[in-house]
Amino acid sequence: MSIHGKSLIAGAPRSAGPNSFRAFNPLLGLPLEPSFEEAGEQLVGEALEAAQLALAAFRRSAPELRAVFLETIATEIIGLGDALLERAHQETGLPLERLSGERGRTVGQLRLFADLLREGSWCDARIDTALPERSPLPRPDLRRVLVPIGPVVVFGASNFPLAFSVAGGDTASALAAGCPVVVKGHPAHPGTGELVAGAVASAVRLCGLPAGVFSFLQGSAHALGTALVRHPGVKAVGFTGSHRGGRALMDAAHSRPEPVPVFAEMSSLNPVFLLPGALGERTHQIAEGLKNSLTMGVGQFCTKPGLIFALSGSATDSLKEALAVALRASAPGTLLHPGIRDAYAASIDAALKVAGVSLLAQSEKEEDPARTQARPVMLVTNAETFRTNPSLRAEMFGPAGLLVETADLAELLELASGLEGQLTATIHAAESDLPQMRELAGVLERKAGRLLLNGFPTGVEVSPAMQHGGPYPATSDSRFTSVGTAAILRWVRPVCYQNLPDAALPPELKNNNPLNLMRLVNGSLSRAPL
Repeated sequence: MSIHGKSLIAGAPRSAGPNSFRAFNPLLGLPLEPSFEEAGEQLVGEALEAAQLALAAFRRSAPELRAVFLETIATEIIGLGDALLERAHQETGLPLERLSGERGRTVGQLRLFADLLREGSWCDARIDTALPERSPLPRPDLRRVLVPIGPVVVFGASNFPLAFSVAGGDTASALAAGCPVVVKGHPAHPGTGELVAGAVASAVRLCGLPAGVFSFLQGSAHALGTALVRHPGVKAVGFTGSHRGGRALMDAAHSRPEPVPVFAEMSSLNPVFLLPGALGERTHQIAEGLKNSLTMGVGQFCTKPGLIFALSGSATDSLKEALAVALRASAPGTLLHPGIRDAYAASIDAALKVAGVSLLAQSEKEEDPARTQARPVMLVTNAETFRTNPSLRAEMFGPAGLLVETADLAELLELASGLEGQLTATIHAAESDLPQMRELAGVLERKAGRLLLNGFPTGVEVSPAMQHGGPYPATSDSRFTSVGTAAILRWVRPVCYQNLPDAALPPELKNNNPLNLMRLVNGSLSRAPL
């Protein structure tokens, strides 16, 4: 399957000029063919102009048409076959089995949003019928529904080349809402991005939608991202990546004459708290689970447990011994690209330079620099060192963690209270730990978007109840999620229609309820027509 290396503007490949970049095979340490043309401000303008032209028709399209569109994207992605997985493997070093599962997740969430559109109640239709006889003042007819916010820019993620990239959750949820999407592909996997973008563009054509519903821009320069966010046609932004990158986009969006929301997932340490009863009962199981979660995906998941807290004592000493054995036997893994490998090594070196931090264990197998590899590492420190060194709260992106030993429960609660916002927080507790667990959970629910008991944070279910977002700096707005059907709520805004005739109302609010929605009518849920 050929890759042309161009951007895709409203379904058409477009040349971008003389500047170019290449993908890199981290397993072989070699650049990949072909070169990819760097998009600039001209293509940004063309993509957003096409999106604005498509908006009027797309935002009013029937939910069933958008559902079929999302299902067609899924079918077109599956139709790419093994060529898509092979290219993603070459560009990221991720195993083919992992990529096959990620493809399944990608098409699964597209179909999940199709189901959401057919069910329909996500639009939160609310109707308060007129009360002309009410005294002292009559009530007007009021009808409220969520409508698309407008064209959305999505930034592909490095660590999920399918599920969080071109046709990932941000794109799927924005298209479901009726928002045209312009994707800025991640430069670490541009060939993969181009293939998936072609599948989306094909679905646009097959469904007879305006071509500007979707565009895809290639580029490795930061200026491209800034130009996209600052374009006046953009109404919202979705981003998954580093805190530095997310913060830069937030600042650019807020400095516009018309500020727009940036829904950024940025960084999380995903702390794990090990209470004494649980450690006493399940030392080896917890150690093995921590090792597996820490090294899953070579530690490149946003939910990797980077911080572990435990009370000093014999149970924690046993945990350290078991964890050291498990880590020494673990294998190095290939990171996504050399920049991540270098940053990983630098983050470990910086932590070890802090007085009071030491190496608990690392893989005994040497990493292969030619294969962009890194060894799993566990560091250890005490509560005072952690408390007085803010640098230890920085994310180590890769298979590394920091174990913090506290003197007692009060100190553990103090450290938990001082943490920044997180995607997840985990407690391991036995029945004997329940009083302490309740107190700790009360602290952690203010710090994280997902609270786990006796599990590990890696693995994010795509479902209606999932919350993948937490207080800053984990995400830019803790009220929203980037995973699950509630992700659609980022790309809509409420509009209230007062005293409009039925013929002028959107179908969600018409008297006869043509979409058969569950609506809040005069304070009661009902599907009945008015």
